[in-house]
Amino acid sequence: MFFEGSYVALVTPFKENGCIDEEKLRELVNFHIENGTNGISPCGTTGESPTLSHEEHKRIIEIVVDEVKGRIQVIAGAGSNSTKEAIEFTKHAKEVGADAVLSIGPYYNKPGQRGYIEHFKAIANAVNIPIMLYNVPGRTAQNMTPETIYELSKIDNIKGVKEASGSLEQVCEILNLCEDKIDVISGDDPLLLPMLSVGAKGIVSVTANILPREVSNIIKYFNEGDIASAQKIHQKLFKLNQNMFIETNPVPVKAVMEMLGKINGAVRLPLVGISDESKNTLQNILKKLELV
Repeated sequence: MFFEGSYVALVTPFKENGCIDEEKLRELVNFHIENGTNGISPCGTTGESPTLSHEEHKRIIEIVVDEVKGRIQVIAGAGSNSTKEAIEFTKHAKEVGADAVLSIGPYYNKPGQRGYIEHFKAIANAVNIPIMLYNVPGRTAQNMTPETIYELSKIDNIKGVKEASGSLEQVCEILNLCEDKIDVISGDDPLLLPMLSVGAKGIVSVTANILPREVSNIIKYFNEGDIASAQKIHQKLFKLNQNMFIETNPVPVKAVMEMLGKINGAVRLPLVGISDESKNTLQNILKKLELV
């Protein structure tokens, strides 16, 4: 087992002028280390990777690796719909000391399943670093099938899959086919506990940006056999988890982090700040959780 526990899908903090807030980024890394997060995944969708320049993307990975200093895992976002570009990001992640990479299925150009296999094979063959596949049909417009994941699990350095299809049946099919060849990690906060119950090993979490200890404790209690305590936190976070996608991620999570005084909440176009209606919904949830 290579991937296990609570990994945060880290937001990218921006200054008011739109530049990356490097000081705040380092603060967030330490916040997670102090609050039970098992690993940090920068430069994913939650980190607004589509709007980062290559230089910014690489700089963020370098900062996170430098600040973590080996204390927890760093799973660097390194995916692209260009295989060549994904290899470039993956090589950089290895060179600067990331523990693994998160590699999303190619988006927009919608390859078939054979294309998926060849894409990830090319990355794995080019760079000897542990790879977590990322299946998120809502972003890529294409589902990576359990059979495709099984084929990819035969490659030595493909160690896990972040599964965000929203289908527990698909998760069960992956686990049935792959057995212990690959670690299945939840990509959906509301499905963390159900996925653990069928054999997933953890999560790459949006909500962990806000409540890292609670997300981590769901997994901790589940692994200890204290299902009642895990269920209690699951129910406590359920409305918050649901509403992390009340608007396009990461708009809601950044808005909540601003309400809690962690960052300024700025996002890059084409994303825009949260609507008043959604903001009120989130504020009411935070009040019920006694966070504000």
